[in-house]
Amino acid sequence: MADKKSGIDQALIRDLANILNETDLTEIEVEQEDLRIRVSRAGTPQYVSAPVPASYSAPAAAATAASSTSAAASEASARNAKNAVTSPMVGTAYLAPAPGSRPFVEVGATVKEGQTILIIEAMKTMNQIPAPRSGKVVEIIVQDGAPVEYGEALIVIE
Repeated sequence: MADKKSGIDQALIRDLANILNETDLTEIEVEQEDLRIRVSRAGTPQYVSAPVPASYSAPAAAATAASSTSAAASEASARNAKNAVTSPMVGTAYLAPAPGSRPFVEVGATVKEGQTILIIEAMKTMNQIPAPRSGKVVEIIVQDGAPVEYGEALIVIE
């Protein structure tokens, strides 16, 4: 394994960095056999050489937290699924207009249709997400700064 660490293909890393610049991506990761390389603009580049597991399993802490709240969450999500505002895109969700600012909405707040309820950053563009209907915010599902997928529930408005 020590031989592989010293033999990291620097040309590959440069090529990945060039792909980041050309495509305006913030991060790229590739895996080949037991080598994983991730290049990121968000901070210092990280290069990791580690065995890639045959199948992925959730980290123990996340699995424990998920199992302890899964029954309650499934009941709540069944009730709130029809009232959930879902993500229209893949990106990073922000609950406030700027770090340290008050959030756009809080649980218990009344919102009007079209009012900005959060921002999703995608491809370095801040996209304001409007409330699809007027109502009361009963749950904020997404965490500030968390990655979100298309169709993922973000906020529940009743």
